[in-house]
Formats: sequence, structure tokens, C-alpha cells
Amino acid sequence: MTDITWHLPDPDTQPEFYADVPTKRLIAFVVDTLVIVVICLAIVPFTAFTGLLFFPVLMMVVGFAYRVVTIARSSATWGMRLTAIEFRSASGARFDLGLAFAHTLGLTISFALPILQVISVVLMLTGPRAQGLSDLVLGSVAINRRAAM
Repeated sequence: MTDITWHLPDPDTQPEFYADVPTKRLIAFVVDTLVIVVICLAIVPFTAFTGLLFFPVLMMVVGFAYRVVTIARSSATWGMRLTAIEFRSASGARFDLGLAFAHTLGLTISFALPILQVISVVLMLTGPRAQGLSDLVLGSVAINRRAAM
């Protein structure tokens, strides 16, 4: 089997790229969730407060759009920027719109099926590159930001 991640930093020779990434991803997730809640609460009055009746669906739609747009623009959500991590593709490039959409879709599916989320967390905590399930499928990683790679 060929290693499609050969353009990414090697976790053995460059461990600084992957140091504390699982913890930073958790903090980023919490920050992003709070941002999404605030956006949704700002939207609710414009729905004549009927948005409260379908608030979980509103959260899912706004969260999906938020993640795709922020990741496509800078390869990181606002929470990820706060914790100084970003996504990179298997070739080492920043995420484009297609990859941002695919990664967000993978995240959404793993939320819908909790066993996949558990598997993803276990992979992040035990893998050398701290990759979640979506990352492994796409060949991407979350790494600590650096001025030049």
C-alpha cells in the first residue's frame, strides 16, 4: 500500500507539526460551536422566532455552511485559527472548496453516526499524525501553523 501522505510533514522527524493537535482540535470545536450558536441566535428573530422550533436543524445547516466557508477561505475555522492549527491536503496544499466540503460532509456524517465519531476520536488520539476518520479518508491532516511549510 502506498502512503499518500508523503507530502506532509513526517511525524517522526517533524513532530512539532502534530504536537497537541488533538487538544487544539477539541478547543477549536468548542469555540466553533459557540460561534455557530451565536450566529443561530442572531438568525432566530428574523424567522419570527419560528427558528426555535427547528433550532437543531438550523444549527446543522449554519454549522455546515460556517465550516465549509471558513475552511475553504483559510484552511481553518475561526476556532482553529485561534488555536493555531490548519488543515492540509495529502499534497501539503491548503484546502480548497471541494476538499472543505468533503471534510465537512465527513464530519457531519460522523456526528450522525456516533460510533464513527468515537472511532475518529480514537484515531486522533492514537495515530502518529492525529488524523480523524475524515482525515484518513481524504488523506488530510490538521497541523500546527507555521510561517512556511
